[in-house]
Amino acid sequence: MKYRAEIDGLRAVAVVPVILFHAGFEMFSGGFIGVDVFFVISGYLITTILLEDIEKQRFSIVRFYERRVRRILPALFFIMFICLPFAWMWMLPSQIKDFSKSLLAVSFFLSNFLFMRESGYFAASAEEKPLLHTWSLAVEEQYYLIFPVFLLLVIRLGQIRVFWMIVALALLSLSLSEWGWRNYPSENFFFSPSRAWEIFAGSIAAFIVKKKGVRSSNTLSLIGLSAIMLAIFSYDQDTPSPSVYLLLPVIGVVLLILFASKDTFAAKLLSMKLFVGIGLISYSAYLWHQPLFAFARIRMLEPPSSLLMLTLSLVSLVLAIFSWQYVEKPFRGAEGRIKSKTSLFLIALAGMVAFSSLGAYWYFNDGFHNRFSKVLSGDVHHLEFYQYIDERSVDCEPKEIAEQAFKWGQFLRCKQTKPGDVDWVLLGDSHAEHLFIGLAESLPSKNIAFYILPGKPYISNKEYESIFNVLLHSNKPKTILLTMHYVAQLRKDNNLFEGFSATINNLKNAGHNVVIVGDIPRYEIHPEDCLYAENVAQSVSVCSLAKEDVLSQERVYHDILISLSKLYSVNYFSISDPLCNETKCSMVSGEEILYRDKHHLNIPGSILIGRHIAKLMHSYQ
Repeated sequence: MKYRAEIDGLRAVAVVPVILFHAGFEMFSGGFIGVDVFFVISGYLITTILLEDIEKQRFSIVRFYERRVRRILPALFFIMFICLPFAWMWMLPSQIKDFSKSLLAVSFFLSNFLFMRESGYFAASAEEKPLLHTWSLAVEEQYYLIFPVFLLLVIRLGQIRVFWMIVALALLSLSLSEWGWRNYPSENFFFSPSRAWEIFAGSIAAFIVKKKGVRSSNTLSLIGLSAIMLAIFSYDQDTPSPSVYLLLPVIGVVLLILFASKDTFAAKLLSMKLFVGIGLISYSAYLWHQPLFAFARIRMLEPPSSLLMLTLSLVSLVLAIFSWQYVEKPFRGAEGRIKSKTSLFLIALAGMVAFSSLGAYWYFNDGFHNRFSKVLSGDVHHLEFYQYIDERSVDCEPKEIAEQAFKWGQFLRCKQTKPGDVDWVLLGDSHAEHLFIGLAESLPSKNIAFYILPGKPYISNKEYESIFNVLLHSNKPKTILLTMHYVAQLRKDNNLFEGFSATINNLKNAGHNVVIVGDIPRYEIHPEDCLYAENVAQSVSVCSLAKEDVLSQERVYHDILISLSKLYSVNYFSISDPLCNETKCSMVSGEEILYRDKHHLNIPGSILIGRHIAKLMHSYQ
């Protein structure tokens, strides 16, 4: 394949914004689209190589994968190896467990599926995942696994038919991404079928270039370059990705591939030595930057400064020069130091087995939490919390609810503080239950119960039918506190206004006093890491969230609950204030942990929030 310097220059245009975006520079708010640029370039180059090999009857699956192994694995395994001692020294137990899973997933190019399940790409916790960026390598490798076989099987139908087959697949993938970001945005981001259309765009460009060559058009090539730059500086993390919005940079890359011949201004610009030089080391630079940023954020108590992140960005380029020269190049092409295909594949397999085995060993040793001293008090698992409830409460009444509760299982059930008819009811999911201890401790004169189920506490929810039958036919007016894990429950369909409207209206008509209760902040880190740290300051730092992040969580429900409060003249209590100050929220208070997992209060946390609710109730009576 004929070398095109402007393609290497385009790689520089892709990698630098990605690095600066991950470094936190707002100017490059759309820098994440650099990955999409890489996808299009990859589709173009791989398809071109495959078409040439097939046409010259020299295509070999083994040879193709040999080139991919030489190109990808040496630098990747080197960076993974470098990460190991820093992970051991600086990561807390749950971080070690997460990192262990990523070692396993990266080894078999499945990290996109791992990160799809763990958290969103733009979540704060994602910034502390050293191997997060390998999701894009996994997407490409999955493409490399399937596309050559597909092309070999269908090429006999003729290139025109194959071209239109790829166009159809691209449109299908684009449609999937459009549906995906509206329904499963986090999963859509990492899902390879949702990304395939971007790679196929490069494949389509390869077919056109093969048939018609690279055309020369200053206008179209500059439009292409401008489209990429516009996306880099105007898009942000709220831009659906992937979606039709990414057609802007993707079409921009295609225009450059098709129309940036050597004599165009865009090609001359991209072919400058600086751009080409950065393009040559772009793969190594991409591999280096995320571990550098992640470990900096893990190690520091406060968010790293812009100066430090800029310095680390430059360091990633310097390290990339080293790894390109001494890790990538020695394995490249026929001149690679390991010339035997068998030896190469055996070394690759050994690396995969070694990293995956190490990942499994670290994971099943529970993050080696014994390496740390316990610096905080507080329960961080469910058993102690439920034992506390069992010791200080009785089975719920009446019989209809008690029988239903038995069917719910060990953790989703009902209890009340004393025998007899109850005064207060916590109604909802487990986020209603975890307030029970605090309210019971704060209001000993009241008979308080919790009735909980996994679903939304709407009167229209059939699962809650027996509960509402009891409440709506009760002879004694009760104070009923409605709440749930809003962020999780409303993820797929936010019908909160309609669901709570009918529920509140029916409960009020039955004579009950209804109170709407907000929710606590949800964290991405397990509170066990707050217990096992170097000191209290580190515990507070790693187990805190910026206030803005918590407000972002509350936007899912806050305005709706206020509207319901005004419409039905019921109280709405926000309960995050005791956990927050003006700048951040924490699951730690003093030297005590307040959570038992990422989004459930433990005993001290329940008591803190229970007192807060009791105080608010008293002030409104």
